[in-house]
Amino acid sequence: MLLYYITSRKEFAGEEKDRRRALLAKIAEAARANIDYIQLREKDLSTRELEALAQECVAQLKKLRTENRELRTRFLINSRTDIALAAGADGVHLRSDDLQPSELRRIWSSCSGGAPARESLPMVAISCHGMSEVVRAKAEGADLAVFAPVFEKKDAPGVQPSGLEPLREACARAANFPVLALGGVTIENAASCIAAGAAGIAGIRLFQENKIEEVVRALQ
Repeated sequence: MLLYYITSRKEFAGEEKDRRRALLAKIAEAARANIDYIQLREKDLSTRELEALAQECVAQLKKLRTENRELRTRFLINSRTDIALAAGADGVHLRSDDLQPSELRRIWSSCSGGAPARESLPMVAISCHGMSEVVRAKAEGADLAVFAPVFEKKDAPGVQPSGLEPLREACARAANFPVLALGGVTIENAASCIAAGAAGIAGIRLFQENKIEEVVRALQ
C-alpha cells in the first residue's frame, strides 16, 4: 500500500513560525515512518517563501537519509516545477489541468537558465477527478494519479464526493497504473478503497492529526 502525505501547515496551531516548525517536525516524522511520498502543498505562500520552505524540507530529508539509508520517502512540490528544481525535490505533483508529464520532464532535463541537467527524471504525480483523467494521466506518462474526492470531506461539505464506484472504474481502466485514493479517507474506510483497486491512500489530516507510525501500522 502506497502512502502519500499532503502538507497543510495552516492546520497547525500558533503563529507562522510555529506552524513551519510543526510542519518540519511532521515531515521528519513521516520520513522516519517511511511514508512513500510527501507533497508540499502550501499554495498561499509567495514564490520566495515556498522556495525557502522547500529547501528547508529537502535539507532535513537529506540529513535523515544520511542517518538512515533505508528511508525511501520521495519529496514532491505541488505544481511548481521551478521550485522543485531550485530546491532539489524529487518531483512534482501536477494539477489535472497542468502541463503534461513529458513537458515537465523536458524542462527538468534541460534545467533552463544554464543550470546543469539533472541526473534523474522527476517523479510525476497528477490530481484526477474522474476515470478519463486517470486514463489520460497514464497515457501521458505520469508515475501515479491521486483520485479525489472519494468520500465527503468535513472541511468541504459542498464538494460532491465521487464515491467508490468511479474509483473502481478508474483503477480498472488504468490497469497496472498506481491510483491513490484521497478525500475523507480514514483508517476505517481505507480498506474499501484498496478493495476498489486503489494502490494506496493519500491524505492531509489522516497524517497530520495522528501519530504517523500508528497510522501506517493500522493501514498496513
